[in-house]
Amino acid sequence: MRAATSLSRRVLVRHAASFSTAKSSSSGLHTAAYVAVGGAVAAVMAAYTGVVPHEWVIRQLTEPLMPVLRLFDPETSHQIAVQCARFGLTPKDPEEDPELLHVKALGLQFTNPLGMAAGFDKDGEAMKGMLDMGFGCVEIGSVTPKPQPGNPKPRVFRLHEDMGVINRYGFNSKGLDYVAARLKRYVGSRAKRQAPGNGHRSGVLGVNLGKNKLTEDAAADYVKGVHTLGKYADYLVVNVSSPNTPGLRTLQGRNQLKNLLVRVIDARDEVATTEKRNIPLLLKIAPDLTEDDKQDIADVALELNLDGLVVSNTTLSRPDFLKDAAKAETGGLSGLPVRDLSTKVLSDMYRLTKGRILLVGVGGVSTGQDAYDKIRAGASLVQMYSCLIYESPLAVPRAKKELAMLLRRDGYESVVDAIGASHKYK
Repeated sequence: MRAATSLSRRVLVRHAASFSTAKSSSSGLHTAAYVAVGGAVAAVMAAYTGVVPHEWVIRQLTEPLMPVLRLFDPETSHQIAVQCARFGLTPKDPEEDPELLHVKALGLQFTNPLGMAAGFDKDGEAMKGMLDMGFGCVEIGSVTPKPQPGNPKPRVFRLHEDMGVINRYGFNSKGLDYVAARLKRYVGSRAKRQAPGNGHRSGVLGVNLGKNKLTEDAAADYVKGVHTLGKYADYLVVNVSSPNTPGLRTLQGRNQLKNLLVRVIDARDEVATTEKRNIPLLLKIAPDLTEDDKQDIADVALELNLDGLVVSNTTLSRPDFLKDAAKAETGGLSGLPVRDLSTKVLSDMYRLTKGRILLVGVGGVSTGQDAYDKIRAGASLVQMYSCLIYESPLAVPRAKKELAMLLRRDGYESVVDAIGASHKYK
């Protein structure tokens, strides 16, 4: 069996490599043929085993087929990946997370600090699949009140040479009503799915809220989001930092931000009272901030007792070291090129908030070392996304194992003990 497995993987890798270099139309036909064959195999196995498809097959094919997925344009690949997660066609992490990685934050229990960042599952279609991949948390969205198509295509670009991505999606969303229906079904069956022994992982659900492009009263849109989706969320995120919605980032100014958050917090409190539970509210900020901007955000967060900050969104800056020609595209840059910038902003916000506001670190995380660096800089939780475009879902359990190894190496009994360790006053 092992020999056959090794052979099948080598064959797939060889074919995938040939696909990635082929330019003719026949390569597209070959790709379609292999996808069709793979689907047929999955269907046959489902018929005989009752599993859709067999987990062993998924784990064996995941990494060899990633180059095939990258043959498609980035947005099509994104859509395929979401549907794979939606229908259980992504590999599951079979191992329980060690106690070392458990985090209690925001009044919630996370089995590990790694989460899927917002932007992957914009419309709440694949939460279970993502949690089964090994994430301790998934954050869906951004969700806008009314459906909107976002910016014209093409609007997503891979920077292969830099392991980065530029997107100018522009809050494409199916809207609150669609997502509310999805979340209602998900939350309604979550207790059953998370029962011991059923093979599914428990996890935390975050909902990231955006505003419609043409809305003048931004706070009203966020309030609608809270009222509609707050009942289903374990925590909520107000996204005022996407670079692809005109005027959105101006909401990060001290007065604008305070006025907006006061209204959103009031709405959150109303929903929390009705639901008889706490609903943490976080703010997602940009990495492109001046020192005064950071101080203003920290002051507002402390004054209003905000539950947390997500640091950070994509950047409009273009580091000098970028090599890929796609760097000239407009939009927000994410992935490896933004890692150090986002960690610097994270560290600054930890310092400015004196460690009193929970921080979620996001930007360029692909390994356990990356996650560890953000945790030591002040993050209680860490999110991944862009790295999965260049690696595979198996990067999630790998990162967790590496993080646990680093914590043990440095003598930590819990990941919580490492939060903010890089700061002298910690």
